[in-house]
Amino acid sequence: MSTFEEQTGARTGEPTRVHAFRDDALGEHDAVGLAAAIRRGEVGTVEAARAAAERVRIVEKHLHAVQVHADPPTPAPVTADSGLLAGVPTFVKDNTDFAGLPTGHGSAAFVPAPARKHAPFTRQFASTGVTVLGKTRLPEFGFSPTTEYEGAEPVRNPWNTGYSAGGSSGGAAALVAAGAVPVAHANDGGGSIRIPAACCGLVGLKPTRGRVVANAQSRQLPLDLVADGIVSRSVRDTATFLAAAERHWRNPGLPPVGLVEGPSDRRLRIGFLCDSPSGVPSDSATQAAVMETVARLEHLGHTVEPVEIAIDPRFTGDFLTYWGMLSFLIGVTGRGLGQDFDRRRMDGLSRGLREEYVRNWHRTPGVLRRLKRTKEAYAAAFRGLDLLLSPVLAHPAPPIGHLNPAVPYRTLVERILAYVAFTPVDNVVGTPSISLPSATATEEGMPIGVMFSGRPGSERTLLDIAFGLESDRPFRRIQDV
Repeated sequence: MSTFEEQTGARTGEPTRVHAFRDDALGEHDAVGLAAAIRRGEVGTVEAARAAAERVRIVEKHLHAVQVHADPPTPAPVTADSGLLAGVPTFVKDNTDFAGLPTGHGSAAFVPAPARKHAPFTRQFASTGVTVLGKTRLPEFGFSPTTEYEGAEPVRNPWNTGYSAGGSSGGAAALVAAGAVPVAHANDGGGSIRIPAACCGLVGLKPTRGRVVANAQSRQLPLDLVADGIVSRSVRDTATFLAAAERHWRNPGLPPVGLVEGPSDRRLRIGFLCDSPSGVPSDSATQAAVMETVARLEHLGHTVEPVEIAIDPRFTGDFLTYWGMLSFLIGVTGRGLGQDFDRRRMDGLSRGLREEYVRNWHRTPGVLRRLKRTKEAYAAAFRGLDLLLSPVLAHPAPPIGHLNPAVPYRTLVERILAYVAFTPVDNVVGTPSISLPSATATEEGMPIGVMFSGRPGSERTLLDIAFGLESDRPFRRIQDV
């Protein structure tokens, strides 16, 4: 079969697999491979950008992952001083300012104006040498673990377009998984790098709090949950991004990561759990993915043992209250985003979070106090251990519509809490955490992610274990299925 539509079955209009891998300038390169080809002069930067733009055009009619395209870029010549990812085409998530492009935050509550300058993290991201082609879609203000809307097309999962691509960095994950670009910017305030990575079969590292430049939206808040990074198809892309970002700025309060290029001979002691610390059980396919990973770790010589994390039983409710506070603050300060901001146009999830917070605002001091104490219980779980292994999510990506913001708020929150049960702890504590594709898939062939979490500053250890698993059994590729 010679055409994209024939290869994917896209002509039928039925849920289908969608990818854009083809014999062009990008080929099957990851970001590191493409950057190397560009440095060798085998691929031109303009040629790479044009190939990526054509791939985006091919998949976008099925995935709906792009919020806005940039003007045709004029990539800079690659020199010895260029970043480690010089010439690699990519996208920025639409909650982060990129000069000249609007920042809409996935919301219909206002019409954004073009940003006057780059956000601080955008400057760090650009320092790696990437070529930005536009901005990716996210759910409203990043609150949802799926990238869906009340009145617009959802972002669809390229492995099966009937399923969610995750959220909030769903547009980024869909484009990378489909092969449109090798890597894309993502950020994570409750799982928003790791969740879409798990849904789309990608690598997604949430760095330690303070590892990269502080996120513009969250650094003024009483508890900074958000860390920026990327989603990628290979461990080396994520490792190279961190090394490249450190060349722009490094936090002197954290140990340097440097360039991690493969697994080490170090043998680790790893604790694992299948059900969440808050008591949410994982489904059978997710538990099987964790246990299969345990077996692989033991085969590689690591010591793996079950562990429990005794966090405050009020953690889930407290995190939800804090999330509601964020929605409330957006509703109060929204005119700073656009003079036409109308909080009544916010979606059902945002409105429900805000209304619930208004009823419970008096609990805020206790919520903040308990959330900040979570690090004590989490640190206790690491005694004698190097890493923790768990699911990313309690079940694989749900069908489109299951978590749509139009679902009645109470039902929607129950569904979200039965799904996103593992990732928020690392945001509250500030610890690094990585989602990796497991070797196990669902009966429908959908990816399942497993998650490793570490102590603050332990990104090298996370990348070490990630390289080891990837070397032991390469990740499933959408173009091979």
